Order: sequence, then C-alpha cells, then structure tokens
Amino acid sequence: MGEVQQSVDTVRSIWPAYSLEQIESMLCATGAPFEMEEVVIRGVPTRTWKNVPPTLAALAHIARSHGARCFTVHEDERVSYDAFFRATATLAHALAARGVGRGDRVAIAMRNLPEWPVAFFAATAIGAIAVPLNAWWTGSELEYALRDSGTRLLICDAERHARIAPHLSALPDLTHVIVSRTSQPIEGAELLDTMLGDADGWAALPDTELPEIAVEPDDAATIFYTSGTTGHPKGALGTHRNILTNILSTAYASARAALRRGDMPLPATPKTLLLVIPLFHVTACNAALMGAVFGGSTLVFMRRWDTVKAFELIERERVNSTGGVPTIAWQLLEHPERANYDLSSLETISYGGAPSAPELVRRIQAEFGCMPGNGWGMTETSATVTSHVAEDYQHRPESCGPAVPVAELRIIADDGVTALPPGEVGEIWARGPQIVAGYWNKPEATAATFIDGWVRTGDLGRLDEEGFCYIVDRAKDIIIRGGENIYSSEVENFLYDHPAVTDAALVGLSHRTLGEEPAAVVHLGPGMAATEAELQDWVRARLAAFKIPVRVLFCDDTLPRNANGKILKKELKALFDQR
Repeated sequence: MGEVQQSVDTVRSIWPAYSLEQIESMLCATGAPFEMEEVVIRGVPTRTWKNVPPTLAALAHIARSHGARCFTVHEDERVSYDAFFRATATLAHALAARGVGRGDRVAIAMRNLPEWPVAFFAATAIGAIAVPLNAWWTGSELEYALRDSGTRLLICDAERHARIAPHLSALPDLTHVIVSRTSQPIEGAELLDTMLGDADGWAALPDTELPEIAVEPDDAATIFYTSGTTGHPKGALGTHRNILTNILSTAYASARAALRRGDMPLPATPKTLLLVIPLFHVTACNAALMGAVFGGSTLVFMRRWDTVKAFELIERERVNSTGGVPTIAWQLLEHPERANYDLSSLETISYGGAPSAPELVRRIQAEFGCMPGNGWGMTETSATVTSHVAEDYQHRPESCGPAVPVAELRIIADDGVTALPPGEVGEIWARGPQIVAGYWNKPEATAATFIDGWVRTGDLGRLDEEGFCYIVDRAKDIIIRGGENIYSSEVENFLYDHPAVTDAALVGLSHRTLGEEPAAVVHLGPGMAATEAELQDWVRARLAAFKIPVRVLFCDDTLPRNANGKILKKELKALFDQR
C-alpha cells in the first residue's frame, strides 16, 4: 500500500479526491489486498478477489485464530470465537456420524441464535449444502422447501419444530431432526443441547479439528429460497466462492470511501455489529456474517426487533454498526426515547432490500453523526453487487452505488440483447463471482435467468456516466415490505382459493418506513359475500404474517386488464388513494 500512501499525501483537495477508476487501480494492484485474478467459473472467465478464503471451512479456521474475542452476544450468552469453533467442529463430526456428506442438504430453521452460525459452518465444512429457511414461514411453507430441497437433516429451534411437526410424514427424505433450545424429549428428534451443551459451555468442548473433507471454491454450499413469480419459491444454489466474495466486496467499500475524500484507508479492526436482520437472508448471512467472522467482529443478536431494546444494546455493547433495512433506520431516528441513550459509538447505519428516501441519508449524518450506507443485491447474487457509502451516498442519495470491481452491470433493452448507454432505462443484468450456479432442480427457470455468467435481475434501472446504478422499478411482480419479499402471485393464488373470490390482485402501497405494504383488490362471485377481515384471516392461516394484505378493497366488476389480459395494477393503486 506504499504507492497508495504516496498518492494520498499529494491529494487533499476538493471531494472526490480520486475517480473510481483511479481508486480501483490503486486498491486492486498486484500485491494489494484487493488484488483480482481471472478464473473460469462454469465455463465463463470471471474476475475474482484473489485473497478471499477458498471455502467456508477455511473461514472457520480463520475464526479459530480470533481465539477469546467475543463472536456472538445473545441476551446473557457470550460465545468466543474459540468456543464457536469447538462447537462447530463437534457438530460437524456429529453430522458426519449420521451419514451427512458432500452434497447432502442440511436445513436450518431458527431465529438468530448462537447455534445458527454453528449449524451453518458445521454443514458446509463437510461439503454438505446448508438450506437456511425463513423463520417467518408457516408449516406448509417450510414443508415445501424441505421437500423441494430433499433435505436429509434438519436443525431447528423448538418454535419452528412445532410448525413443522405436523408435516414430517410428508417428508420421506428427512431422516434426522435436531432441535435446539429445549430440554424436553421430542419423539423422532435429537436435542442439540445434548450434543453441544448450553452455549455458555461451548468453550469447554474438546479442541477438535474439522473433519478432513475435500471441498472446492465452486462446490455447492447453500440453497437460499427466493419466492417465485409463479407461486412456489425457487432455491438459489450458491457456492463457497459466491458467499465468500462478499468479504472483500464489503471491505472495498470502506477503503474506497476513504480514498474518495483523500484519506489513507485505515487497517481493518474488529467492530461490534447489532444484527437485526435474520440470518436466513443473504444480506445477513453472506454479507454481515462472513465479514464479521473474517475480521473477528462481534455480532449482537436480538430476539425480536424493538427500538428501545436496540438503544439499550447499542449503549451497553458499544455497537459500531447496525441497520439492515430502511425501516430500522427510520425507527432509530424517530423514536422519542432516543435522547435517553448514549449512541455515540455508532459509526455506520447501513441498509438495503427496500427503497429509501433521500431524507433518510441526510438525517443519519445530521442526527447520529455517522455514515449512511446502502447497496444492492439479491438472493441470486449472493448479496453485494453494488455498495454506496459515506460522501458518495450523500451526493447521490437516489443511487444504490457502483458495482464492486469484481462485478459488472449492464442495462439491457426489451429485446434481451441490446446493451443500453448511460442514462437509458432497461433491465439490470449482473455478472461476477457472486452469481449463483442456478436454481435448484429448475433447469428451465435457470436457463431463462442465467445466461453466459450473467443473471437477469428483473429490476429496471439505469447507469450514469460514472457507473452509479439507479433502480427505477421492478420488472418482477414483487412487493418489498421492510426488506421481506412478497411475490404478488403467491398471495393472489390463495385469495383465489377462497370460495367467494373470482378475481384478485395484490399491489404495493407506499409506506414511509417499511417502503411498501401489500394491499389487495378483489371481485366476489355472484351472490357471494366476504369481509376484509375474513380474507385477511384466510391468508393468515396459509402464509407468513408479513404477507397479509393490510387493506382489502372490493370491486363490483372484474379487475381492469389490458389487451393481453394483464391486470392494470397502476389503476388499482389509484383506488386506494380515493378511499
């Protein structure tokens, strides 16, 4: 980094001190921490970070090197990195002893608990494929993902087990169930606490090595489910390289921000992060968790989001970073008790996963005195494609930032071929080492979405002359409520199942802090009757709570459609403004 220091010493003038291209040439030079190399991934030459760990097992060994540093804080439980590794190695051997091997699916269904990363690293270290399941899902939703993935072994907490238990007879591939956080015997299941003991006691487990299993960077490591526009969720098949790319992609953003203002990037130091988004999302698992483990940072978990509790944890643990979705940032800003807590340790509040207002960017800096951060990615990109922090974000609050150096973005016209110039709107395509291998057991969907290393994101956007990306709309029929994806067709299909409903559509209504909320418009059959509450309860019994329409409007006629028979949802949104 000597050449970088010399350059910085000569440039301390007006912002930005360096262009993005100049910064990339400095930070990604041969021998630099962010050096890149080209490798062939599924037949496509691809730029990659040279210095990321090759596999999740290698990252687990890096975790071990952090020793007594605190890894996770959950209520009164504190787990060191050494204790985490001991528990991970113990569980990895236990999984292997139960016949779990390369390519077998190990599902994880639990809220954020210290055992979540233990289960994740234990499974992936032995070459198995971790399948993180949405803890909000109903029993039937969990059953679908377990059956679709062909999960062999499930690790879940007691609450999720209670939801899944009535569906176990429909899952012939599921041969082992391990339940955490209960001391009561459960028929047909083993108890994780019997295998590992309480989290407070993991430091006393044997200092065991991980099983010696040959795993390569492009081997499958995860299946994260992302809801599909045709109803059923699709499993995005991620590799070790996909996930671990996030480590340097995240770190690069901080180094770039320093150079943009003419400062020398500081050496990375461990931080304390309040993680309030679920680990079953790629943002939390692939971006936050991987970076924390690599750098020896501390993750503070919350049982459920509560703004005052967050204030207490920030003050008590001297939290440096938090966020997740704009909703959380708004609540931190606007809660009336904020002034009663010492929040001066906060350095960054970052978020993604939902639209955010430019006002939010300005207020984070003005009222917290810390840097805002944003970015864009999706399940199919294993999280980070673009990053946007500090002054760059303040100057372009409507943007989600430029692509990280190992990624590429293109804006493609409606013909699916023509690359559009800066300023023009089209579908965003992304390429890089973080793009997943495809959809699990869905070759047609894979072929339609993944093309020669590129992923068709379904998002509509534009690039400016410097490469900053602006999301302007979504091509997919999706509503994002506080960072949770709601695919309209899934909710609509259940509304259609109601005996009184003959026509239905779900639309997204703007919400200042959540981004959007789902609302339904329905037409009832002749002589049929239903109330708003009845239809909300109907959906509640079948889908996760965040998918329930907050409002239901009834139309006397069938819903308006265009010449191709597609419902005109823009017209339906206007109905809510009139009532």
